[in-house]
Amino acid sequence: MTYENILLTKEGSIAFVTVNRPKVLNALNHQTLSELAHAFDAVKADDEARLVIVTGSGEKAFVAGADINELAKMQAMEAKEKAFFGQQVFARLEKLGLPSIAMVNGFALGGGCELALACTLRTASATAKLGLPEVSLGIIPGYGGTQRLARIAGPGVAREWVLTGDLVTAEEAHRVGVINRVFPPEGLREGTLKLAQTILSRGPVAVRLAMETINRGLNMSQQEGEIIESDMFGLASTTADMKEGMTAFLEKRKANFQGK
Repeated sequence: MTYENILLTKEGSIAFVTVNRPKVLNALNHQTLSELAHAFDAVKADDEARLVIVTGSGEKAFVAGADINELAKMQAMEAKEKAFFGQQVFARLEKLGLPSIAMVNGFALGGGCELALACTLRTASATAKLGLPEVSLGIIPGYGGTQRLARIAGPGVAREWVLTGDLVTAEEAHRVGVINRVFPPEGLREGTLKLAQTILSRGPVAVRLAMETINRGLNMSQQEGEIIESDMFGLASTTADMKEGMTAFLEKRKANFQGK
């Protein structure tokens, strides 16, 4: 597929998905969402990709939200279908089976904030601003923001962000647990790549199983989640990566994981 609104690139085992509409602050129109869906599927099908970084082009915006020109023309059923489509696209990212990092380089508003929330982890420039300002337009978040924010930062934070529509600094987002790490603007890429390389240095199978365990447990009681955890612990113990990790530790050397 030829992309017009995004860029899909690779650096080693890291895939980069970049929303590339800087003239409109990387706003998400239907075509951009469709291209993102295709890109996420392409990353999932790439056996060499082990982690994906999602970001936006330019210095001003990660993604500044949905395309208002499209939203303003919609009737109820069309708006519902658009919300469902956006939710499906972001679910593709969330269920890749690979760690994903949102590298928030500027405004992450509305659909842009929701895109970041769908990632496994989030880094941000110290100058970035995040928010779900939809109520100021007379609507509500539609791409999973009400649900993911409540799960990530708690219902109190979700209610405040959604009901006020206020923009939040990167530092405040970090304080409430939405952003994992904040970097100076000039150090955002380097810091994000360092985080990515740390994850990539760990056992690939263990990383995947750990992600699956956490995600599945969010929809269960703690007791049910711990059963999943013990199952995954047992599964991890059968892998070649586990044997290599234990042997490397005992031999005081760096592990050479093969993802098996």
